Amino acid sequence: MQLEEYFDFLSPDDIRVKGTRMGIEHILDEYIHAGAAPEAIAQKFHSVTLEQIYATILYYLHNQETVGKYVDEWLKYTLSVQAEQDRNPPSVVIKLREWKAQHQTVQTVEQAHG
Repeated sequence: MQLEEYFDFLSPDDIRVKGTRMGIEHILDEYIHAGAAPEAIAQKFHSVTLEQIYATILYYLHNQETVGKYVDEWLKYTLSVQAEQDRNPPSVVIKLREWKAQHQTVQTVEQAHG
């Protein structure tokens, strides 16, 4: 079996583990940035097999420059989307934050009055 047969290449910025909805970037982020062992990654992501995880890592090691850039671009995109959401949170998040602040105020007042 060719290594590429483990993956679905949906677009240049969307490579998934074949038969799953999991992008290789999730596995590789755990491996590269968190230093997780393949077995630990398998414990975290139940939709992929240990064989698929090893294939993903091997694919990365065989194509480090290209796949490394792919993961870096994904990480940049993820961080930019998170920053945008932090700047402009959905209304439900705003309401939850307001509720949390009110709840904490009530608890503080109750604790002060014993």
